[in-house]
Amino acid sequence: MSIDLKLENLDQLFPSGFSQEQIAKAKTLFLKQLAMDAHKFYGGKMQTIPKAGIFGFNWFNVWYTPGVSKISTTIRDDNDTSFDLSNRGNLVAVVSDSTRVLGDGNCTPPGGLGVMEGKAFLMKYLGGVDATALCMDSRNADGEHDPDVIIEFVKRLQPSFGAVNLEDISQPNCYKVLDTLREECDIPVWHDDAQGTGSVTVAGLINALKVAGKEMGNVRIAMLGAGASNTTIARLLIKAGADPQKMVLFDSKGGLHTGRDDLKADPRFYRKWELCQATNPEAYPDMATACKGADVLIALSKPGPDTVKPEWISSMAEKPIVFVCANPVPEIYPYAAKEAGAYIVATGRGDFPNQVNNSMGFPAILKGALTVRARKITDEMAIVAARSLARFAEEKGISPEYITPTMDEAGVFPYEAADVAMQAIKDGVARIDMTRDEAYALAEKDIQYARSLTGDLIKNGYIQQPPAEMIEAAIKFAIAEVS
Repeated sequence: MSIDLKLENLDQLFPSGFSQEQIAKAKTLFLKQLAMDAHKFYGGKMQTIPKAGIFGFNWFNVWYTPGVSKISTTIRDDNDTSFDLSNRGNLVAVVSDSTRVLGDGNCTPPGGLGVMEGKAFLMKYLGGVDATALCMDSRNADGEHDPDVIIEFVKRLQPSFGAVNLEDISQPNCYKVLDTLREECDIPVWHDDAQGTGSVTVAGLINALKVAGKEMGNVRIAMLGAGASNTTIARLLIKAGADPQKMVLFDSKGGLHTGRDDLKADPRFYRKWELCQATNPEAYPDMATACKGADVLIALSKPGPDTVKPEWISSMAEKPIVFVCANPVPEIYPYAAKEAGAYIVATGRGDFPNQVNNSMGFPAILKGALTVRARKITDEMAIVAARSLARFAEEKGISPEYITPTMDEAGVFPYEAADVAMQAIKDGVARIDMTRDEAYALAEKDIQYARSLTGDLIKNGYIQQPPAEMIEAAIKFAIAEVS
């Protein structure tokens, strides 16, 4: 078997006699098995390396004692100099209690390390940002997962970081954690499951609607799932021009509407109750009813492939737009959604067209915020990032199979980062001022450096290529499981 290390066309790895359903299942199994073997091979995916050099013995005395004493006292006298004199200005803490890891639920505190290292990996390669995975135990003395424990943890680590990326924190704790830290911290605190997913989904929908010839304010939107992701998507869509009266969300207990006394009575779910008051005036009883005549279906719920029903899509309006973004398996496979009549289908995975995934947002959004030393990331910054992504794709030429940029389009990240930096200045949350050209140049320089560094490490053998046998074994495993 001849193996292409780039793995550019996964469909071709499997027998020609496989059905589309078998190929879709085999790809998921293959990627999971290869991930397991590759993580064992490398021992994770991140390491720490110096960015300063040793040019002779006395450079140890420059980087450490006695020279470094001057750095300590300078920062003591002006804490903001820590952004210039240490790596703090380009360093993000990726914080999680691992209570809601992808579609796998509570994975115990260390169980989130694979995802958090993954966020750090993408931040470095795509955004030129350094990041550290910090999986913590959020249980209090009673053994309950307590949002106040996470809040205290993040507040205390602020002096070492330029920003914090919250990740995989279960609801309702995630709402209080983000909203409290956004207001009480002096550095940006960003919840990527919520704000990141919201931003890239808005970007994808902006262009999907253009391709379909529809207007944001006129379309009916049905949303399956009402966790941190979809509730934030709904909130940002409303800010981007969607009509909340034409929007409906469903959680595991039914539609969100003013009759949901269970949410009204529980102050921990205040974000969901806000949407109960703003959306779904018809109080649709179920998704099947809500989808009839709807223009858009956005699902971030239980992994599929049978969570979204084909008949729901068939009942939608002309040229229906379907976002099925559960990971690791979308709520319905794209081929099945197309067979049911979907005009545009997006998922959270890069092995299908139209990947609507946080990876297009957080590296550049955090880079833009760090570039101007923002104190927070506003909703307006997230909306600007969405419009920036949409504009970048539109300039290349959008279509039903291309509504957002992809991760291999390196130019999108400094482009987006610069727009975010300008919005931070406009919103009054930036510590320093600069032009868009200056912000773009700084982001582009760091991103190119990160990519070149990774390339040189591979070229010089410090990062070894995975053996072909590893990939072959993962392919054979997937084929055997699906056959």
